[in-house]
Amino acid sequence: MNSAVLTESPPAQNQRPEKRRRKTASVIPGFGLTLGYTVLYLSLIVLIPLSAAFFKASLLTWAQFRDIFTDPEVLLAFKLTFLSSMEAALVNTFFGLLVAWVLVRYRFPGRRLLDSMVDLPFALPTAVAGIALTEIYASTGWVGSFLDRFGIEVAYTPLGVIVALIFIGLPFVVRTLQPVIEDLDLEAEEAAASLGASRWQTFSKVIFPTLIPSLFTGASLAFARVLGEYGSVIFISGNLPMKTEIVPLIIVNKLEQYDYPGATAIACVMLLLSFSLLLFINLLQKWVGSKAPVR
Repeated sequence: MNSAVLTESPPAQNQRPEKRRRKTASVIPGFGLTLGYTVLYLSLIVLIPLSAAFFKASLLTWAQFRDIFTDPEVLLAFKLTFLSSMEAALVNTFFGLLVAWVLVRYRFPGRRLLDSMVDLPFALPTAVAGIALTEIYASTGWVGSFLDRFGIEVAYTPLGVIVALIFIGLPFVVRTLQPVIEDLDLEAEEAAASLGASRWQTFSKVIFPTLIPSLFTGASLAFARVLGEYGSVIFISGNLPMKTEIVPLIIVNKLEQYDYPGATAIACVMLLLSFSLLLFINLLQKWVGSKAPVR
């Protein structure tokens, strides 16, 4: 018998198996239908109304546009709005961090109630919040009567505007920081303590650097939210011309005077500023996500 020479094939491990692409079943319809519905929905609700505002503002000449924004009343309203929003965001940054830390790290009676009260500005109508703040901080109110003894006036002053904006913006900082504080590595804190670090050194050198990106995100969200606040401010501010007028109030006044081009011009500027803030927040959140440790 002739011996047959058998040629062996290369080992299986050197061969790359063919990758089979499996289509994952989706709960919602296909990409084309969902994308079309999304674009249609955003166009009807967001894009078309905003485009109409920009179109109305484009009817103004450069001289008319300049006259609107060189009006002393408008300039003072922008100054008060931005300074008050920035000051409120700074206050909320400090106290929001304090509130979030207490709610996460400590257990005490009434903690869940206090945690629920943080979301109260989300659920409470802003007009109701403005009326309540006015009653409390007026010269005859509970807090206002006490502050009046020291010559501090809150209601119907720029300070009242800041108080209302603090009330509205606090939940954004607290809710942004809470999950980050919950995910902090306790072993790093214990290691710092075992090496002789004090509580302040542990917080400033180990904990706080981790919280900085989220702290900036929460402060930016609070600033962007209170920048266009109207309902809670109009009551406590008193809407005094050249003193406590904010930009949204100027827009409403121009609409009541049928000055639609002027109102839309101011609204478009506020819209561009708000969009820039939101873009900054999204980029900041993306940066935070890239810096997060992989577990």
